[in-house]
Amino acid sequence: MAVAVHLASFSGYLIPLGSILGPLIVWLMKRDEIAFVDQCGRNCLNFKISIVVYALICMILMFIGIGFFLFGILAIFDIVVTIIAAMKASEGICYRYPMAISFFKS
Repeated sequence: MAVAVHLASFSGYLIPLGSILGPLIVWLMKRDEIAFVDQCGRNCLNFKISIVVYALICMILMFIGIGFFLFGILAIFDIVVTIIAAMKASEGICYRYPMAISFFKS
């Protein structure tokens, strides 16, 4: 289920705000039953909300041109780090995402 939390965030590429809603739904369903899912869910949601904040900053920076480049880098970073987190979760390791703002305390 911890892997599902991380992989559910890829729904954001098909559904608006799915990158937050997907992990949130899985996390809310299983956080009381499995402590590992609770910890991974908090980390994933912190990162995905942080990515939304960074994407908004990139959109503002698009007015001066650099935002387009940064937005592409951010998308690649999001995909790579999420895959790493899912692989770590499958090994039983709770991955701490880089550049994640702590909205939900662990």
